[in-house]
Amino acid sequence: MESPLQMLCAVEAHHAGLLGERTVIVPRARQRALVATRRELAGLDLPDGLELARPSEKMPRPVQVVGDAFSGRVQLRWLTSMPGHIVIVDDGLATLRLLELLAAGPYRPLLRARHKAGALRKVLGAATALRLAGARASVFTALPVKDELATAVRGRGFELVSHEFDWLRAQPLRSPIPAERTVVLGTSLVRNGLVHRERYLRWLSELAASEPVAYFPHRREDPVDVAAIRERPGITVHDAGVPAELTLRGLDSGHRVLSLPSTAITSLRVLLGTRGVAVEPVEVPDDWWTSRAEPALRSHLTGVAG
Repeated sequence: MESPLQMLCAVEAHHAGLLGERTVIVPRARQRALVATRRELAGLDLPDGLELARPSEKMPRPVQVVGDAFSGRVQLRWLTSMPGHIVIVDDGLATLRLLELLAAGPYRPLLRARHKAGALRKVLGAATALRLAGARASVFTALPVKDELATAVRGRGFELVSHEFDWLRAQPLRSPIPAERTVVLGTSLVRNGLVHRERYLRWLSELAASEPVAYFPHRREDPVDVAAIRERPGITVHDAGVPAELTLRGLDSGHRVLSLPSTAITSLRVLLGTRGVAVEPVEVPDDWWTSRAEPALRSHLTGVAG
């Protein structure tokens, strides 16, 4: 697993019975967020037959469940290990990109959006698309998938399974609940060069000027930006280091969650909707976007956040 969300969704996939009787989840490296997420998950009541291995740079063979289907290492291992059943779990917005490519047919290379791939990388992506088309492959997701897209994916022979974090819902709460009414989820859009840093920071300051704010940084957020946010009056930064789905699942109707476009909006709505928590997407104003944010990407992000 390469991200905290992937780890959490792999646990859910095992709980849902997609991975067989025994599953070993292997974090790919000793990244701070992965170590923190493993520690948090280990303190919960894990499903029978599931083991959380220590972080490793080596990828296990065969690879049965992954999140990043666009990883070159993952694709190469799929081509060489021939796993019997491939299960792909959520990896943020890339999951929707993957579903669109799978629906388009086996001759669309599996490449990331906005990625300038060379000839060899395109060949690998195309070979992987063909490999998946001839394999037993499932996509396990908490994201809302439009009926037309779901039908097209299934029509290509892939299994599409939706879930609502059933395992996590049944777990006891461990993280303290923020005292602040307003909780803001950090974003990677600034560090990725898609949103202007100054405009984003100014918005946070204006929000905190009207009421206290609890801020949960994105795992890929620039530490320099997080330090600057920490110094702003009215903002308390919570360095949880684990997925928002784990740390915020205890919020109640006295809270609201604000977030720029993110798949966390969807997952937190699933987890917190029955608790009366408002999870509100923040529309990105036109003057926040940088020139790197192409119109198609802006539209895609807006659609996810809606």
